[in-house]
Amino acid sequence: MYHEIRRKDRVLDEKGAIELLETAEYGFLSMVGTDGFGYGIPISFVKEGESVYFHCAPEGYKLECLRENPKVSFCVVGKTHIIPNQFTTAYECALAFGTIYMDLPEEERRNALRLLAKKYCSGFEAIGEKYIDKSFHRTNILRLDIEHISGKCKRIKT
Repeated sequence: MYHEIRRKDRVLDEKGAIELLETAEYGFLSMVGTDGFGYGIPISFVKEGESVYFHCAPEGYKLECLRENPKVSFCVVGKTHIIPNQFTTAYECALAFGTIYMDLPEEERRNALRLLAKKYCSGFEAIGEKYIDKSFHRTNILRLDIEHISGKCKRIKT
């Protein structure tokens, strides 16, 4: 069902792809738009277990798209380094495929917000808890259950 990476010499093993998905700062969530065109957005996230959580507003075009088709891909890029004299770039990336789930239970949503606060605001979790309480009513959480993950990299010695 999922396409294999053509360049076998560039495969980032599953462990490396998962590690990249756990440590990347942000990624790109890609879905099918309601008009049939692809729709991709940069978004912050946190991975827990076999799922990735995103926070967003309780309404908007992204949610319209996901209600019509919850099958998505999520791409993160790690370190990159352009090597001009070789006309190439060293890079690492991971691509996760899966299904988005919305309308999550309150406790799962709060836990996801706590995980996001820990990832992006480490050391400020107590203040984050107050912020979560204050803005919880206007925050939605999406959960991507990963069905397949692959990684790709190009390592170059300079």
